[in-house]
Amino acid sequence: MIAVIDYDAGNIKSVEKAMNLLGQGVVVTGEPGRILEADKVILPGVGAFGDAMANLRRTGLDDVIRQVVSRGTPFLGICLGLQLLFERSDEAPGVEGLGILKGEILRIPEKEGLKIPHMGWNSLHLENDGRLFRGIEEGAYVYFVHSYYLKAEQERIVKASTEYSVHIHASVEKDNVFACQFHPEKSSDVGISILRNFVELKV
Repeated sequence: MIAVIDYDAGNIKSVEKAMNLLGQGVVVTGEPGRILEADKVILPGVGAFGDAMANLRRTGLDDVIRQVVSRGTPFLGICLGLQLLFERSDEAPGVEGLGILKGEILRIPEKEGLKIPHMGWNSLHLENDGRLFRGIEEGAYVYFVHSYYLKAEQERIVKASTEYSVHIHASVEKDNVFACQFHPEKSSDVGISILRNFVELKV
């Protein structure tokens, strides 16, 4: 069973639909017990970093996520779910992220001819042999919606990157923790293949 964490941060239906398409049993829940007993856990999300962290702390789900990670359960953060895994964000100065991974979330710099938020399809540069990207071709296109981007402290955890005004760490992996800034559930066949790789993981 795959648990999709519900913490009032949106983007849940499309993730649930993608899991169903892959034939996976899925439960959308904010109940700690159901999250902790799941075989794999997904943290989706769109919206503001500060509000999302406040929701996680208010419900105790921040500690539940840390327990999931410490148990070795495969964990996938998507979009805002990636950003929350890190230490801090320009979007919410003074608000601590989950700090499960080291790095910071920065505002995408203004650049002539580019709109912010970044909304649309960008190609990925694959690196460091990411398990989510097995069978995915270099330069594959995926769908992004974001105004802030990840700069990871450790380059070796970065498995995919893209360029949009700046060099963006688009996907990371460390042990049982995986995360994508883009939306695999909205990225057509490439995205479904990435999610299938997560579903089939043996950590």
